[in-house]
Amino acid sequence: MACTTSRPEHALSWLDNAIRVAPLLLSDSWRKQQVEAALCKVQLNGAKVLRIKEVFHCELERGIHEQPSSLQMENTYIPELPDGTEEGLFLALDLGGTNFRVILLELANGVVIRQHVKHYHIGEELRLGCGERLFDFLAECVSDFVQSQNLNGTRLPLGFTFSFPMIQKGLDVGILVTWTKSFKCPSVVGRDAVQMLREAINRRGDTHVEVLAVLNDTAGTLIQGAVLDKRTAIGLILGTGSNACYMERADRVQHWEGQRHGEKQVIIDIEWGAFGDNGVLDFIKTDYDRKVDDNSLISNSFTFEKYISGKYLGEIVRVILVKLVEDCVLFGGTASDTLLTSGAFTTSFVSLIEQDTVDNSCDNTSEILDKLGLSYDADDIAVVKYVCETVSNRAALLVSICTAVLLERLDHPDTTIAVDGSLYKYHPRLKSWMNKYIRLLAPGKK
Repeated sequence: MACTTSRPEHALSWLDNAIRVAPLLLSDSWRKQQVEAALCKVQLNGAKVLRIKEVFHCELERGIHEQPSSLQMENTYIPELPDGTEEGLFLALDLGGTNFRVILLELANGVVIRQHVKHYHIGEELRLGCGERLFDFLAECVSDFVQSQNLNGTRLPLGFTFSFPMIQKGLDVGILVTWTKSFKCPSVVGRDAVQMLREAINRRGDTHVEVLAVLNDTAGTLIQGAVLDKRTAIGLILGTGSNACYMERADRVQHWEGQRHGEKQVIIDIEWGAFGDNGVLDFIKTDYDRKVDDNSLISNSFTFEKYISGKYLGEIVRVILVKLVEDCVLFGGTASDTLLTSGAFTTSFVSLIEQDTVDNSCDNTSEILDKLGLSYDADDIAVVKYVCETVSNRAALLVSICTAVLLERLDHPDTTIAVDGSLYKYHPRLKSWMNKYIRLLAPGKK
């Protein structure tokens, strides 16, 4: 399947201008040239943007037809969205980070009339240890929550939000493909997370909780969005990790275990964090990206996520800053021990520095550089802000490219995209960039 086409030069030039970051302004022209040269490969041009768009479309088509692809395109077996008739008491268990939630919901006519939430912390020994111990702990927390609500004798259906790559063989079967984020319990990989939770709950035997469905946070975001706006057909997570899902026509979906029952559509979990794991995105990979990948918990995987997610944006910036110091164009050629420490430059720093750019200020940037133990001048501040903008803009552009492909795939006059995640919430420019770039790349869609 071909994934490249030629484009008129004027169209590419127009796109180049539309996606370009603000120019770097320095008092030293030689220094400016050195910094721009070091960052040029991080900035995407129009030709690369259109090539990424075509490659993503090809990978999506291959995945939905069960051909080799870096996109899992997992069938969630969720055939419809809430329609306002939902009633009763429900439990939800949300596992995806170091803190997880147990939630009690009471619905009447599809509206939440009661909600209680309790957060529990999962220690490192559970996140990296024996799988049975992890699920026993989850069952213990469910039991604690049910007792706290005085619902021990009540039958409670539970939906399990399990925010890791799964192979789904039904609405209540989710086989873990691989752990992500800070989890790595080897004995769980290849096993059904729903069954493990059921067994852990049954071992306790002190509640009447039934696990009826499993989904990830991305599908949950789409469903929650549909409750608020019936036009919702795409769900995005832009936080520590990143993923997307969308409503696909059921007749396009090749992977379907068991009998079909006349479903018209189904939520497809793309698992786009792994987009490019097969090498199809290597043409945009820089030496900085390779270094970040080499230092990651699971190297040579989650290629796309390492370009766009909150777990990695700060580290990309740090790696670039260290290289600029080594080239003697930043901080007088002297780095602090903190700057040289992997993970020391967080994505929250990137958001704060970007806020400075929005506010035409240097306050956050100066405070952060002080925390990092660096000596700096006005040009150093300008370079740091430029690096943060360049890395952030690339992330916004990559997310927008793939979202535009999904919008073009949906045969809807207008579509609402449900978005959740800390990066989207706290980065001051991500939303506006995405709105701009999606309109550029999916003209005629809204």
